Amino acid sequence: MTRLICAGECMVELSDQGGGLYRRGFAGDTFNTAWYARHLLPQTWEVDYATCVGRDAVSDDMLAEMAAAGIGTQAVRRHLDRTVGLYMIALEDGERRFSYWRGQSAARTLADDPEWLAKAFEGADAIYFSGITLAILPPEGRAAFLDAAGAARARGATVAFDTNLRPLLWEDENAMRHGLSAAGRAASLVLPSFDEDGALFADADPAACARRYGDGGADLVAVKNGRAPVTLWSRERGLAEVPTVPAPRVVDTTAAGDSFGAGFLTALLTGAGPEEAVARACALAAHVIGARGALVPPPDPQQS
Repeated sequence: MTRLICAGECMVELSDQGGGLYRRGFAGDTFNTAWYARHLLPQTWEVDYATCVGRDAVSDDMLAEMAAAGIGTQAVRRHLDRTVGLYMIALEDGERRFSYWRGQSAARTLADDPEWLAKAFEGADAIYFSGITLAILPPEGRAAFLDAAGAARARGATVAFDTNLRPLLWEDENAMRHGLSAAGRAASLVLPSFDEDGALFADADPAACARRYGDGGADLVAVKNGRAPVTLWSRERGLAEVPTVPAPRVVDTTAAGDSFGAGFLTALLTGAGPEEAVARACALAAHVIGARGALVPPPDPQQS
């Protein structure tokens, strides 16, 4: 068996159903990616989620839903004095508005035990994490997490990093720039969004954004830029642009980037080239934003 580990924070999601009613679910950027990856990868792959949760009933429910989705929980550590974070989501013209409660989130302790984290990453063929994974950790935790990710890359694992910026989670812009740059050095694959990264680092264009991460040590970079083409940079082939797949309709942009990351990474892991990986990722993201919610089952390839 080959193994993908997605690492970060899964939260309780309360989504507005109208009339003052909310539906409870479980979601979070890297968990969403794990969920899509489980649908996309063959059964010869294990998909695990690395995080920390509490020992309360809602944490039990979260782990049960992960297991029911086919996502392994052997890389989950349970915390006696904490629970899981919660957020409420509202939609306006397809765009999301969030309210968060995550001060007691156990996931903030993900890198408090470096030995446990290194053991969780042992045997992983691929690791996926995000800017949110880093932002919820204290500075020493970020360093420990990136040490573990860098060690996994050094032994041959594919390490993928989606920058996914949430400025309010970071101490300040300097911390955010430092964290993203350090993550780019630890990762072999980086997935930035130009509207976020370009502004933060004053990149002139998506090509400059891609080259910056390449100069930092990444082997492959795919810069998303809304409806504009995806800019690819690879150490072997340099720069290329790949057209995106337009969405027939936009209902809910939740998990657009998370599903893109899953589509891109799983395509690479199953032998596709970068251009084909972009096409698959864009097609999945277009499908996802055409329906409501973070977790939208992908179409069955045998029926397409």
